[in-house]
This record gives sequence, C-alpha cells and structure tokens, in this order.
Amino acid sequence: MIRYALECRDCETGFDGWFASSEGFDTQSEKGLIDCPNCGGHDIRKQVMAPSVRPSEKSGASDPEKVFGKLAAHARQHISENYDYVGDGFAEEARSMYYGEREHKPIWGETTAEERESLKEEGVPAAPLPPAFVPPKKTEKTKLN
Repeated sequence: MIRYALECRDCETGFDGWFASSEGFDTQSEKGLIDCPNCGGHDIRKQVMAPSVRPSEKSGASDPEKVFGKLAAHARQHISENYDYVGDGFAEEARSMYYGEREHKPIWGETTAEERESLKEEGVPAAPLPPAFVPPKKTEKTKLN
C-alpha cells in the first residue's frame, strides 16, 4: 500500500489517499474515481511529500556514554604513545621549547594555576587536558524522617 498526500485543485483541500500501487492512483485519477471529501471534485493531484523510509534494524541512537568513553580512551592512548610526560616540570619544559632553548616535542604534565597564567601571558601555546572522568561514588541516602 502507498499513502499519498493529495489536494483538490478546485477547493485546495488536502487529504490522504491509500492506493495499492502508484499505477493505482494514476488509473483512478484518470477515470475520475477519486473524490474530494470537501467539495466532491475530481481534479485531484499529489502533493509534494517526504518519503516514508523505514529505519534499519541497526539504526538507533548510539549510547553517548559509550561513544564518549571510546573517544576519551583513544585520546588517552594517543597521548601516552606520542607525548612525553614531564610531570611538574611542564611549565619549564614548555617555556624552554617556546624560546628555542630545547627541541620541540609533544609533552604533557602538570602546572599550578599561577604557572598556567604565566604561560598564557607569555604566549606559550599550552592547553589543559580534561580530567579523567570517573563515575561518581555511590553514597547512602540519609532519611529525613
């Protein structure tokens, strides 16, 4: 069965019609067998409509937590394989590379808030990594009564 959005050309009333096939509509329309429910007119045309598409069995929204977890794991793996960990010496290392005192290489480490602000003021390119996401710890709920 095919459902078409139809319109009467006489009174411009829109309505739906169900047909066995697209040829079924054409045949019935040519013979004047389709009546407008509003005015009874027979000058009926198909309206433009979006196709009705069935979703595949595999379609379905991905679980955002799983997607984000995979992205975060990929980022952590990339950093651990391609960056040198410099610990608390991050600000000093980044500054040395910026001023040409050391060879440039990808690094990661820790800084204090003051060191981060100082690097920013000097124009040293550095960005914080987001903290690792850990599920919240379950706590017992306290009864109020």
